[in-house]
Amino acid sequence: MLEERLAAYKALKNFKEKGTFLQEGNLTPFAQEIATGVCRRELLLEYAVRKSVRKMPELELLLILEMGVYQIFFMDVPSHAALHTSVELVKHFRLGESSAKFVNGVLRNLQRSGLPELPQKRLLKCSIENSIPVDLLRRWFDTLGPDKAEEYAKRHVSYPVWWLRADLRKTTLVKLAEALLIPCETYGKRYLKVPQEKSLKELLETREFGEGLFSVQNPAAADVVELLKVESGNSVWDACAAPGGKTALIAETAPDAHIYATDVSEKRMQQMQDLFNRLEIKNVNTAVVDASEQVPNEKFDRVLLDVPCSNLGVIDKRPEAVYRATENSLKELSDLQYKILENASKALKQGGILVYATCSPEPGETIEVIKKFLENHKEFKSASQPFFAGKKHADVDHFFAQALKKI
Repeated sequence: MLEERLAAYKALKNFKEKGTFLQEGNLTPFAQEIATGVCRRELLLEYAVRKSVRKMPELELLLILEMGVYQIFFMDVPSHAALHTSVELVKHFRLGESSAKFVNGVLRNLQRSGLPELPQKRLLKCSIENSIPVDLLRRWFDTLGPDKAEEYAKRHVSYPVWWLRADLRKTTLVKLAEALLIPCETYGKRYLKVPQEKSLKELLETREFGEGLFSVQNPAAADVVELLKVESGNSVWDACAAPGGKTALIAETAPDAHIYATDVSEKRMQQMQDLFNRLEIKNVNTAVVDASEQVPNEKFDRVLLDVPCSNLGVIDKRPEAVYRATENSLKELSDLQYKILENASKALKQGGILVYATCSPEPGETIEVIKKFLENHKEFKSASQPFFAGKKHADVDHFFAQALKKI
């Protein structure tokens, strides 16, 4: 099991030093649990180490300690195994005998005494307990109020809820649930909830997945797509389409639509094409396009903009997001989002509908972008109220969407 812990360590170190998302590490489920879990509880684990030492160790030792603490207190791992493999990691990296004794001593002391008591101040306690940086949490306290901010912060340390979208052209929710041996707990007509004890990885290895009977997608996507009101024969531009889930949903629900799916990333576009091949989707053309700079020659009846964002609406699935979300990064994202919206809107036909969406509840990425755009573009009007998907269902991602119409 040392190899899996080593892989988790490397993924965490790459995230710390290069900002690489943990999902890109191709980890085994056990290694992924350690890496994602340490990321979810980073501030709490760091706090536990800080309270246990006279001087904070360098990054290498700190990561080994945090991994050890996480295994002892938050995983079903025998304490002796967590201690032994933590020391073995020190030896693997040749950090010295004194470092091995240091790691062993810190972990044994914490094992005996338990995690340290948290501060009494509400903001600081919530920050450490849920591993949300203080500056970001203070923003949430100000915009949401302390009670709602605390409730939302808990999502960061919660295991994500996964949903399967059934392709109703090929199966039903009841048949799919029976085939996958899971309860038929549904959302709407297309979505099946994955029980916590069921391995998502195992479901993705089933014959049903290979034959395109289902995809992994949060129901919030359907709420976003519904705002487009795609009709038979419509031309649709999904301008920030990768990884392709919403494009596929449009294609499944409107097989007579003509869909143009683009993204700025060539690698992600290839992955999207693989998705379309598995689902046997035929009514989609793809291309690599930077929607902030380029506009197709043709105009479309519908335009979907699921713009790059902070991912603060999916912190249960992307725990790294809270550490990236600085005031400067949110401002840069807001500027990019507005640029994409303003540029892509040129491709909409008169009378057409554009839906702007983000997986973030931040005002600077959502309602403020829309407000600025409508102030500067009188040829557009709101075609829906601002929509926050996470308010409808506790297990749904916190997506924002709003429809605009060109008049």
